[in-house]
Parts: sequence; C-alpha cells; structure tokens
Amino acid sequence: DRRLLQPAQVCDILKGVILVICYFMMHYVDYSMMYHLIRGQSVIKLYIIYNMLEVADRLFSSFGQDILDALYWTATEPKERKRAHIGVIPHFFMAVLYVFLHAILIMVQATTLNVAFNSHNKSLLTIMMSNNFVEIKGSVFKKFEKNNLFQMSNSDIKERFTNYVLLLIVCLRNMEQFSWNPDHLWVLFPDVCMVVASEIAVDIVKHAFITKFNDITADVYSEYRASLAFDLVSSRQKNAYTDYSDSVSRRMGFIPLPLAVLLMRVVTSSIKVQGVLAYVCVVLFYCGLISLKVLNSIVLLGKSCQYVKEAKMEEKLFNPVLTATPGKPAGRQQSTFKSTQGISTDENGSTSVTNQPVHQKENTPSLLVTSSSDQFLTTPDGEEKDISQDSSELKHRSSKKDLLEIDRFTICGNRID
Repeated sequence: DRRLLQPAQVCDILKGVILVICYFMMHYVDYSMMYHLIRGQSVIKLYIIYNMLEVADRLFSSFGQDILDALYWTATEPKERKRAHIGVIPHFFMAVLYVFLHAILIMVQATTLNVAFNSHNKSLLTIMMSNNFVEIKGSVFKKFEKNNLFQMSNSDIKERFTNYVLLLIVCLRNMEQFSWNPDHLWVLFPDVCMVVASEIAVDIVKHAFITKFNDITADVYSEYRASLAFDLVSSRQKNAYTDYSDSVSRRMGFIPLPLAVLLMRVVTSSIKVQGVLAYVCVVLFYCGLISLKVLNSIVLLGKSCQYVKEAKMEEKLFNPVLTATPGKPAGRQQSTFKSTQGISTDENGSTSVTNQPVHQKENTPSLLVTSSSDQFLTTPDGEEKDISQDSSELKHRSSKKDLLEIDRFTICGNRID
C-alpha cells in the first residue's frame, strides 16, 4: 500500500485540525457570563449540578472514543476495501462537534469549582470534598475481583489528572482577575492543597479496604503497572497503528482533546502576549515544553521496558499478530483471529491484546488460553485454597482473565461487572 502518509500521521493531522477548529469555536463561549450564571445558583443546586457533570463527563468520554475511532478508521482504511459507512467528512464533523461539546462540559466543571473557591463561607467547597467520602461508601462494601479493581485504578488515575487540570484552570482564572498578584496565590494555596489531599486520602482508604475485604494482595498493583507498561512499549513498535500514548489513554478511558482545547483557550485568554520579547519568551517556553515531553517519553519508555522485563513479557512484543499493520487499525484484525465466545485467540493459542473481548459472568469457567508469560497476570483469586477441592466448588470460582484483555473502551464508564 503506497501511501503518502502513514496511518498514524493521518491521525495526528486530524487531531491537529480538530484542535484548531474547536479552539476558534471556543472563543464564542463567554466564560464570564457562565461564571456569573453559575454563581447566582444556590449551594444545593450547584452540588447537584457538579455531580451531574461528573456522570456526563464519563458518558461523553465513552461515546467520544467511539466517534474518534470511527473517524480514524475511515480516514486510514485501505483503498481497496468496500466502504460501508457514511464517509470521512461526516465523521470529521461529528468529531469536531463532540470535542466542542465536551470542552464546554469541562469548562462548566471548572467554573463550578471556581465558584466554590471564591465563595465566602467555603460551604460549597466543603460539600464537594465530602462527596469524595461518599465514593468510599459506594465501593468499599462491594465484591471486587482483580480485573474490576484494575478498572477502578485506571479510572482513579484519569480522575485525579483531570482534577489537577481543573485546579490549574481555576488558579489561572483567579490570578488573571487579580492582575497576577502573587499574594492571591497564597490565598488559593490552602484550598488547592485541601482538594488534592482529600482526593489522595479517599483513594488510599478506598483501595486499602477493597483489598482487605476481598483478600487481594498489594502485589496486584505491580501487575497493573506491568500491564500499562506493556501497552506503552507495544505502541512504540514501528508497525504500531496507535500513537505512543494512545493505548494507555484508551486503557484509562481518557480523551485528551477536549482538555487540550479548554486549556489552550484559558491560557491564551489569561496571558496577554505583547511585544517582540514576549513572543520570544513564548517560543522559548514552547521549546522547553517539547524538550520536557521528549525527556519524559524517554524516562517512561525506559521504566516501562524495565517493568516488562521484570514481568517476563518480552516474547509478546515480538508476536506479529499482536500489533497492527500500517494502514489497518489494531482493533480491526478480526480475520486473523479465532473467536471463542467473545474472546479472541490467534493461531498459536496466545491471547490477542488488541481485540475487544466480551465481559463474561463471574461464575462461568474461563475459556482463555494463556501462555507461560501470562501467569503473572492470571493469578487465581483462591490460590490459598486446597487444590484438591471438588469440581463443583471450582465452578464457583471467578474466571481467570488476562488483565490485558480488559475492555479498554468501557473503562471510562468505570463499569463493574
């Protein structure tokens, strides 16, 4: 297939065009009017709105991933393939509309958080922080398997990073209103620390009690880390279809485009660039960010290779079936796999990383064929039990699934089976 651009490059161009279009569209959204409109609402109403926005953010992330996947596939599919879809242009406009609406949703979240920071009695901020402890009640006293805990861990990582970006937006907007007075930053600093500390404390308590009540050892988090490292290393191969960070983002249900659009809109409206010296500083700052990104990628890749070697998963990286060929996305190679009740295996019997499995019931026996390198990810939950139990008891054991086979497209909804 002689192409002018590789599929990954076509996807990058589409992402850049979507960013630029949505950035100019965001200029028609008045942040100040939105702020005063939200500020005029009652405390209880704002609390309900904030909870609704969190649910809507997860739904938008799940739906938006499908829209972007459809766009990338239609733009990079082979030319000889018969087209059975509406085309690239309609998918592109749908993607632009999605990114624009999701960016507005995150802007409303940031505005609600900004109102909580600027309220006189801090009652709204206190109520919002107490909402984190309600999360403990909804998750601690439920039965969790290792795969479900992996989904929750990924969702917590995505949620914490999103909160950091929202706090950055709140600080930028407040500093702009006070003419970048450094004294006001120290006024915001205790509230920012309280939000971050409450998030970390709730996550620590939640995971500690979940592992305690479900008899899950702390070593399972090293398995989760190795699974994420495998996603990062496998996306670095030459014939990989996805971007370097796209596999990990899919695993966590994180879509960076709406956040990037909103952050660009807030930064450009908060910081005024005037004069030649200011533009030189902006160029130097941009070069510094690129250097920091390259350095961060090198460090992450080195650590990921180390974790993959410790987990003895190098042979999976060199399996040609696990990676997509140029011009064909990773999730579309169904022709080379044998489907067995929703779980795909290749001809050699090893598990496919790129296909989307169907969630099975907990009481059904596992149909997954694993190799020797999969054993670190498929530790049975009942390994302390006697091996010589009756076959009737074995039916009630949870199915052993490969963590690499978890449906990365539904993690953003934090679905628990």
